[in-house]
Amino acid sequence: MKTRAQKQQDIASLNQDFQESPHALLVGFQGITVGDDERLRRELRAANLKYRVVKNTLARRASEGTPMEQVKESFKGATAVALSPDDPVTLAKVMTKWAKEKPLFSFKAAIVEGKAINVKDIEELSNMPSKEELISKIMFLVNSGAQRLAVATAGVARNLTIVVDQVRAQKESA
Repeated sequence: MKTRAQKQQDIASLNQDFQESPHALLVGFQGITVGDDERLRRELRAANLKYRVVKNTLARRASEGTPMEQVKESFKGATAVALSPDDPVTLAKVMTKWAKEKPLFSFKAAIVEGKAINVKDIEELSNMPSKEELISKIMFLVNSGAQRLAVATAGVARNLTIVVDQVRAQKESA
């Protein structure tokens, strides 16, 4: 059994995690095997996401003063928290995939950009492109405009060269 000091340390650690991560999903994981849990943790770690099984009373106390305070009533039953410091889409994609594979794995609450969202919206969030995909699309659009300008500018010079060459050829033949 943990001492009061250890519990205070756990609360402080959880509170720090909650403050550093504006995106979070509370999930019920009852019925998940140890092997599946380890596989989930590996996937989340590979995606640079945090996952913690929490003690509900400690999590409720740790949520005070953080965005998680909005959903502290959801800390009931077997609860785990998946946290993302910067990308809610990747978090939603990984966790939604798990929820589809394991019917006992369920969503309890969600926080995106520090605001509570409806659990039904997690599916829609998982269908969005990730931050990296959006950045690459924007860079493509910015770059394509510059490429078109370069092609148009080069085309003018090329056409001018062709016209000058044709004029020279006409004068030589005349």
